[in-house]
Amino acid sequence: MYTVMFKGLITNNVAEKVLDLFDEMKIEPDQFTLSVLFNACAVLNNNRAMKTGKKLLAKMPENYRNNNITSTSAIDMLMKFGDVESAERIFRLMKTKNIITYGAMVKGYVGNEMFEKALNIFEKIDIELDDVTYTIVFNCCAKLCNDRAMKIGKYVLAKMPENYRNYIITSTSAIDMLMKFGDVESAERIFRSMKTKNIITYGAMVKGYVENEIFEKALDLFEKIDTELDHVTYTIVFNCCAKLCNDRAMKIGKKLLAKMPENYRNNNYIS
Repeated sequence: MYTVMFKGLITNNVAEKVLDLFDEMKIEPDQFTLSVLFNACAVLNNNRAMKTGKKLLAKMPENYRNNNITSTSAIDMLMKFGDVESAERIFRLMKTKNIITYGAMVKGYVGNEMFEKALNIFEKIDIELDDVTYTIVFNCCAKLCNDRAMKIGKYVLAKMPENYRNYIITSTSAIDMLMKFGDVESAERIFRSMKTKNIITYGAMVKGYVENEIFEKALDLFEKIDTELDHVTYTIVFNCCAKLCNDRAMKIGKKLLAKMPENYRNNNYIS
């Protein structure tokens, strides 16, 4: 009962209430409840969450450590806390690991800006990747953006199953990575092959063109967007118009500014 309630509270962005309820519990949490509690602590990531999460982990029965879901939740929590060493220790002690466990480690390293370590552990994965892990690795390679990252990123992209190219988040991460590498042509090819695109996908393409100083192409693509813009896309297009600074850019920039929703004017990055 508690586990279902906790999950619902996390889904509804009231993770603090999970800890309030847990403090009222008079029973020891089982491995499933522990997993959800670790998730709540990871989401909150404040002093109370760190104290509660680490206390729960210290008291966790040894046999629970062999439960992939529980240990992976603990790893994710510790990585969010910035306690990479403890996360690594749990990972090493796990007898069996699945792709979600590896994904949590790679994501944790990326979140803590340890990109080389992320690639080190990725290269040890000997099981089939899921869409989440592909996305994380593309993000890591985009951040690192050195020879090793380019080699791994392009190799992973070439091996990625065709059906994953229809996953918007995964393909958008690949586009962002390729744009960071300066491989605009490959990014364009992925973009064209995508059956459905959202504003984040368009934003990644426009941003990529701007980063590669292909400003006219950025505006060409922007003018084809037929979905509602988010604050990130407004920022990217304004930056593009500022860089280009010709008659077309002035016209587009001013028109866009006039159409921008009032609530976006309070965003420091846009205004």
